[in-house]
Amino acid sequence: MTASPPMQLVLPPEDKAKRLDRCLADHLPDFSRARLQTLIADGQVWIDGALETNAARKLRGGEAVTLHLPAPEPAGPLPEALPLDILYEDADLIVVNKAAGMVVHPSNGHERGTLVHALLAHCGDSLSGINGILRPGIVHRLDKDTSGILVVAKHDRAHRHLAAQFADHGRTGALERRYQALVWGRLPRQSGTIEAGIARSTANRERMVVSNSERARFAITHYAVSACYPAGEDALASLIRCTLETGRTHQIRVHLAHIGHPLLGDSLYGSGFRTRIARLPEEAQLALAALDRQALHAEWLAFEHPRTRDVMSFETAPPADFERLQAALAKL
Repeated sequence: MTASPPMQLVLPPEDKAKRLDRCLADHLPDFSRARLQTLIADGQVWIDGALETNAARKLRGGEAVTLHLPAPEPAGPLPEALPLDILYEDADLIVVNKAAGMVVHPSNGHERGTLVHALLAHCGDSLSGINGILRPGIVHRLDKDTSGILVVAKHDRAHRHLAAQFADHGRTGALERRYQALVWGRLPRQSGTIEAGIARSTANRERMVVSNSERARFAITHYAVSACYPAGEDALASLIRCTLETGRTHQIRVHLAHIGHPLLGDSLYGSGFRTRIARLPEEAQLALAALDRQALHAEWLAFEHPRTRDVMSFETAPPADFERLQAALAKL
């Protein structure tokens, strides 16, 4: 894969006194700040025609910045011919219905069998290289045990356009993400909004927690109750739909656990509700055991196509294990 053309931007006057890395992160939402710091240190950033390797440089505002994106390194994940449920594909992007249990991109402990490996086998080297060799084309992700819809970019231009939409979280554009979830109990209202910052736990690196510390990231989840099982105030479980106004790690799982209604099957955030399983009828207990994961499915995704600018939307029903559990709960 060849290097992308240089990116050029002129900084506005209001960027005066900002750090270089923070300023670039503000203007280039599809790049993490850590990624930009690496590019600066590697000599890929020029200011007013001069090389700049100091990420902490204070700006005066009005500078012309050129960012060179090196070609992705040739070594990386090897293609694997794994099953893919493709909902849509064209020259710019591919939309897939990710199976529960599939990791999106390689990481420690997940060096094979990921969605990236499957995409490399299907798409070859046409995927966007912006996120590097381990995450080619990946614009957003779902947890390993969350099923549902993902869009993947086939080239850098599409990646930038899609990433900007996810960074905006649909506040001003077409992006919309909706999830189905089965949760414990009856929520306090038929619909509502959970607004609480999320940070990584200092006690357990696998967990995220609601926090008002400086390290917490702003997060908003909207929910609407679709059904209660059984109907009434004493419902053991509820089917809800969640839409995201932000996209933080484990956001839905953390927010719902925070208000006392964790997802069924969520061993990380719902362990305190294990005793409630005994209150379910045998059929529902067996269905929950067979699910063996959090009951969460990304059912709807809408976005603006990066080339045509048409608004595209996709919807998928939950997988069979989720639907079996829902059907068993509906008999309560």
